[in-house]
Amino acid sequence: MKIRKSTDQDFERIMEIYSYARNYMAEHGNPNQWGPTNWPPEVLIRNDIQNGNSYVCLNEEGTVIGTFFFRYGENIEPTYREITDGAWLDGSPYGVVHRIAGDGSEKGIGAFCITWAFEQCRHLRIDTHGDNIVMQNLVRKLGFVHCGTIYVEEDNYPRLAFEKTDSGRKNMNRYPSRGQGKI
Repeated sequence: MKIRKSTDQDFERIMEIYSYARNYMAEHGNPNQWGPTNWPPEVLIRNDIQNGNSYVCLNEEGTVIGTFFFRYGENIEPTYREITDGAWLDGSPYGVVHRIAGDGSEKGIGAFCITWAFEQCRHLRIDTHGDNIVMQNLVRKLGFVHCGTIYVEEDNYPRLAFEKTDSGRKNMNRYPSRGQGKI
């Protein structure tokens, strides 16, 4: 598999993947995370692509099989400023992954995307709905620690907040937009 930034030409495929993911989540005990609001909205995905924060995962044939949002920086996620029932592990700049989804065609799409994002910055935060047992199990398997609860503006459901950090490395020197890396 390979990761690259999304382009406008990927938009329709990305929306197909999100439709598949909504159905998958509903069938696996998580109907409320994206289903009731038809999340994510098209305008948000178009903005993600334009801002360079949307990525796609391609299989060996070059077909888009997954998608996600990734961004790195200092205090980049407003909903992460307040965390209840715990605390973040590391206050340094971090990467964030949102809206991760695969088309179900191959095993390991989510793990590949999250691992790639972590490798870009060595400090990553992610949150998920309390009913999203699949994602909770995945991030725990990948070495993330449950840090507490955050709240999003989209709905009233609390989100479980997870973090993985390798604070022994210089995060800023690993980020590709600084002229290095694989993006």
